[in-house]
Amino acid sequence: MRVIIVGCGRVGSLLAARLAAEGNDVRVVDRVARSRRLLPTGFPGRFHEGNGYSRTVLEAAGIEHADAFVAVAPGDNSNIVSARTAKETYRVPIVLARVHDPRRADLYGELGIPTIAGVRWTVHRVHQMLLHRHLTPELTFGNGETLLIRSQLPDYLAGRRLTEFGVDGEVHVVEVTRAGRSFVPAHNTPAEPGDLVTFAVAATSLGRLRGFLGKELGT
Repeated sequence: MRVIIVGCGRVGSLLAARLAAEGNDVRVVDRVARSRRLLPTGFPGRFHEGNGYSRTVLEAAGIEHADAFVAVAPGDNSNIVSARTAKETYRVPIVLARVHDPRRADLYGELGIPTIAGVRWTVHRVHQMLLHRHLTPELTFGNGETLLIRSQLPDYLAGRRLTEFGVDGEVHVVEVTRAGRSFVPAHNTPAEPGDLVTFAVAATSLGRLRGFLGKELGT
């Protein structure tokens, strides 16, 4: 996946390093050349100096072929302009933006741009939204280390015990909604077609849950 990250501060550099380490094609844009020092030694991605809302800079970074765009620069105004440019001009499929002033979150929402805030939480949340966008958390705890995820079970899992879907210390089934009625499953409760299941999952185990449900989620 090609990801363009505008802003190479604490959030941008941490996110870039994490995504690049996972084999993604990462392009970082920042108007201050020395900010590249925050990237790890041997960073395999590319760094582009310039404004994140400059079409010349964005095209040099390969935005026309980008799969995702993340605006995490220090200023809300620059983030919203660059995010809108990515979404409306270049039709990038996934566009996320960091918001520093929570009062502006509604503005981003009206534009269809999901927002995130806080350093550690931001890195976790952006990573989840980029790679696990079909698994939207209902609730997060701490700095995003533990999540509640609701998903309809694939039909091929019908008949298996719901407790079999857990992984010790990583994934746990905490609730099932069946035919509009919610209940906590017993040890031997079998899955049925159409079950909507709530999982408590460690953020680091989203990939495992995603793979488990992937046949139905199209991921």
